[in-house]
Amino acid sequence: MKRLSNFLLLSFILIFNACTDASSQQAQKAPAQLPAEAQVKAAGQEIATFASGCFWCTEAIFERVQGVDKVISGYSGGKEKKPTYEQVSYAKTGHAEAVQVYYDPKVVTYPELLQIFFATHDPTTLNRQGPDVGRQYRSAIFYRSDAEKQQAQDYVKKLETERKYSKRIVTEIQPFSAFWPAEGYHQDYYQHNPNDSYIQNVSAPKVRKFEKEFKHKLKPQYLKTSS
Repeated sequence: MKRLSNFLLLSFILIFNACTDASSQQAQKAPAQLPAEAQVKAAGQEIATFASGCFWCTEAIFERVQGVDKVISGYSGGKEKKPTYEQVSYAKTGHAEAVQVYYDPKVVTYPELLQIFFATHDPTTLNRQGPDVGRQYRSAIFYRSDAEKQQAQDYVKKLETERKYSKRIVTEIQPFSAFWPAEGYHQDYYQHNPNDSYIQNVSAPKVRKFEKEFKHKLKPQYLKTSS
């Protein structure tokens, strides 16, 4: 009887673990949840949406900025509703890999976010960032107001006047229409997958460069890693 009880207990544990793993995997494949708009407004926050290549790196950079509360990886700029990573990766949707930045404008301003955006990717490469090629990796700013549009245009003119780049800036400045959060396993990917070869060879050098150049903008917990 004891053997039977132990067998039943072991079977229950195995089934429970299998169900838990399956639920966890399903949750990782499901899109992340966006904060409620009312919650964002109540917190006195604003939202900025940028695309600058692979969102793993872009998310990690903006998460380190003082005044930024949350960054969500996702897709924007296309017409397809509820796109999947596979669809976007095969350039079937018109969407770009993008990030949605929730920030406190009293701590960090939109122009400051623009400065970080342009400093952490190459805005002169059309539909490409580093090893990632395709329209889904384009450089884009999705503005939510005329003020944001003007600020983005003014910053581009400033960079061009200063001849910051030897080539023409190809960053798209277009009105925001929708943002679709990416699957759960893409969120905080940089943090959860430090041994990933892409993270080590592509993302990490960009993040370290940002931490060094924008040390004055870093959250306290990232100051040690930047020194």
